[in-house]
Amino acid sequence: MLYRKLGSSGIDVSAVGFGAWAIGGWMWGGTDENQAVAAIHAALDHGVNLIDTAPAYGYGLSEQIVGRAIQGRRQHVVLATKCGLVWDREEGTFFFHSDQQGITSQPSEKKFYKNLRPASIRREVEQSLRNLGTDYLDLLQTHWQDPSTPLAETVAELGKLKQEGKIRAIGVSNCSLDDLRAYGPIDSDQEKYSMLDRNIERNGVLAWCREQGIAVLAYSPLANGLLTGKMPSRRQFNAGDLRRANPRFRPTEVERINAQLAKSAPLAQRHGATTAQLVIAWTFSQPGLTVALCGARDPQQAIENAAAGDIALSAEELQAMNELFGG
Repeated sequence: MLYRKLGSSGIDVSAVGFGAWAIGGWMWGGTDENQAVAAIHAALDHGVNLIDTAPAYGYGLSEQIVGRAIQGRRQHVVLATKCGLVWDREEGTFFFHSDQQGITSQPSEKKFYKNLRPASIRREVEQSLRNLGTDYLDLLQTHWQDPSTPLAETVAELGKLKQEGKIRAIGVSNCSLDDLRAYGPIDSDQEKYSMLDRNIERNGVLAWCREQGIAVLAYSPLANGLLTGKMPSRRQFNAGDLRRANPRFRPTEVERINAQLAKSAPLAQRHGATTAQLVIAWTFSQPGLTVALCGARDPQQAIENAAAGDIALSAEELQAMNELFGG
């Protein structure tokens, strides 16, 4: 497994991280908690040390599952979670309506707010520590940015939490270039990035982070499973699964993407790798990209993802992968 520095924090993180969104079940059609724990154990056993979760993933369930999985192994884990999305109080900037399955287009039982007020951040951190069964977080990230709270107040509270030893490093997520510049010194930025989602290349975020020595964590590097090359074109998704209404998962689009990915078969054979492993290796090999956060819902998926951390692609191979989707 390849390891890298998490910005200026001094923390070493695996190039392949465990993304714990799906195991929370919310927006993914449910979860099998025992399989989720086994998946985390498998990832840790195969060199992954960074686990990324958030309170919003299953209304705390993802954090609780992660906490259960790392019992007795905390010292070997770089534990990352988030703050800034609340559903238990109407405070901050309204974001969306939700129910137990996911985001809804109509008013529903829960309202999510972007909330980065100091008292709210502290309240979330204390709850996350309880959920995760630990007394400190290695990385705390602002999940979404809150325009209703002065940025200076948010930054000051994050600094206090670090001084108190409750967090070791500070990061952001889903952040504009302007906000990144305004935050001042931070350790990481987590953004959506894949071979199909390359906005942070176009908007300057990736280049800025590279210039400033800020680690970039890519979420959804496999585009919710679409870039594994194994997605059936007519797969039926459970109620509440975010992919159910996503036009990318229409049969014709899945077939098109699978056909493009199939062109990488000779390269995969050369490395003894799967298509998914090649895509993960391509992701963390992009200039300025530090970690590819890969979800896994069972041990087999976790082991396959982790093995990508051993793949070194040449410049020519990276370019060949890049050209699959016109990059």
